[in-house]
Amino acid sequence: MTRASDTQGGPVALSKDGLPGWLAPVVHAVETVRPTQLSRFLPPKDGAGRQSAVLVLFGEGAHGPELLLMERASSLRSHAGQPSFPGGALDPEDGDPHGDGPLRAALREAEEETGLDPSGVQLFGVLPRLYIPVSGFVVTPVLGWWREPSPVGVVDPNETARVFTVPVADLTDPANRATTVHPSGHQGPAFLVESALVWGFTAGIIDRLLHFAGWERPWDREKQVPLDWRA
Repeated sequence: MTRASDTQGGPVALSKDGLPGWLAPVVHAVETVRPTQLSRFLPPKDGAGRQSAVLVLFGEGAHGPELLLMERASSLRSHAGQPSFPGGALDPEDGDPHGDGPLRAALREAEEETGLDPSGVQLFGVLPRLYIPVSGFVVTPVLGWWREPSPVGVVDPNETARVFTVPVADLTDPANRATTVHPSGHQGPAFLVESALVWGFTAGIIDRLLHFAGWERPWDREKQVPLDWRA
């Protein structure tokens, strides 16, 4: 089993050994889901786009299973002010973008953005690469189990406004679910949790994971939250 702390150059692998039982539906979803079931935005066939990765980190908190999220600083050029998974573009030292590079990048970015100790994270799955047209990122979602939790918080306020966890029970609560409507007409799932509106790419991943893990509860898809043009 990989100790993920050696993210620079050392081997980083996936392991399902010793995962808590409640993660089994997520593992099954990751192993069986197809790219088109996650998003209609798939990586360009010509290989264009900037390779990046995000860490979808499940932990066990005071209120049961939870996910780690962060709110991006409002001064950033892309996705400013949005809640998101920790993550970012691959660096050359992360290695092969089509090998274990995304695993290293997800852990490295999470450490840089939240102070997370990567040695306490067990990576267990990778979702198909997806595309974010507005920023041109090709994103690999890397899933992890927070086997040994460590303190997290804002490392650089120029990048991150806050770091927080959200109970899965809050994400599945129909009262916290809505549909965002962009002025362009695009609609997507959203979650109103922890004084934040989680929408866009991050909400899409959470929505599909809840659905394919069998955790989704019926919710009012007519409940809408409008976004402005800056979103």
